[in-house]
Amino acid sequence: MSEPDQRGTPPLLPNPAPQTPPPTGVSRYILPIVFLFIAGVFIFGGWIVSAFNQFTSGMTAPARTEFTEVTLRSGDPENRIAVIDVTGIISSIGPSDMVTTIKKQLELASADKRVKAVILRIDSPGGEVMASDEIARAIREFEANNDNGPVIASMGGMAASGGYYVAAPCRFVFANELTITGSIGVIMQSINLHGLLDKVGVKPVTFKSGSNKDMLSSLNPPEATTPEQKEIMQRFIDDTYDAFVKVVEEGRDKKKGNRSTEKDARALTEDWQDYADGRILTGKEAYQHGLVDQLGNFDDAVKFTEAFVGIESGKARLIKHEAPLNFGGLLRFLGQAEKAPAGTTVQVDLGVDLPRLRPGVPYYLSGHLYAD
Repeated sequence: MSEPDQRGTPPLLPNPAPQTPPPTGVSRYILPIVFLFIAGVFIFGGWIVSAFNQFTSGMTAPARTEFTEVTLRSGDPENRIAVIDVTGIISSIGPSDMVTTIKKQLELASADKRVKAVILRIDSPGGEVMASDEIARAIREFEANNDNGPVIASMGGMAASGGYYVAAPCRFVFANELTITGSIGVIMQSINLHGLLDKVGVKPVTFKSGSNKDMLSSLNPPEATTPEQKEIMQRFIDDTYDAFVKVVEEGRDKKKGNRSTEKDARALTEDWQDYADGRILTGKEAYQHGLVDQLGNFDDAVKFTEAFVGIESGKARLIKHEAPLNFGGLLRFLGQAEKAPAGTTVQVDLGVDLPRLRPGVPYYLSGHLYAD
């Protein structure tokens, strides 16, 4: 009987993992080609956008004079009322420059001798201080320098803060009883990120030429704001508020200019400034304090304007000069928004898309729209 093999059965070795064969033929070039194609599309697309931006900028600059006249209501072509809309945040930036647009619309109304009056149709919570002041100045100049009738304000759902600022210089001001108006005041805000930066271990480094150069910086701790800096900012706010009060007083003064002989004009009450503390008012309350002349909607303002300038009721042609679409401005605006550094803007959330508030910029803006 033979002896069993002492060497035993050799251990089984694991099968080697299957290896994917290297790509062969055209397949090895597919991924690089796709990558290069996508990169090329982005590069070429960026060049096209840039070229289009420059082209439209050049084309739209002179074209801004070529506003389109739109008929809002048919009527006698020789008796026209021009309607100018002030809608949304009052601003001089972005794809639609409200200040430039309104100035141009006033200019076109002034040049057309068939225009007997202008109605400023307002639905705005306010906006930038300088933009509001530029529009108010343009209204005063329009009434002072031409014979194309008065500028009459018709305040819609909202004409608060800067929205009322641009209405105040108008010859007459209409408001609905439920119009949100008033909010006479100034606001400036800044977001402080110091506590957040401490948590994530970020230390800002600042070089400045003077002790007050960075007093609105969001990177400084709140306690770093000195009494001197607080006084500087409050003085600035107070001066801007005083300018607002002056615009209202001069615009509503029955003793000045054309309002002195007009029986339909209302004067400010003696205690009106008690209500100019930033609070909002209804149109009815504004009427009681002399901030508006008549209660009524846009149609009422049109009927009043027709009677005031001697046009038979319902016979005036309502027109509006529409600004051309500025593609270049839109592209620049989108490009600036894309490049804006994080944490440098304040978002106003009203349930609709609105331009962002810029920290350090004063606003005549209704304070009830956001939490302080």
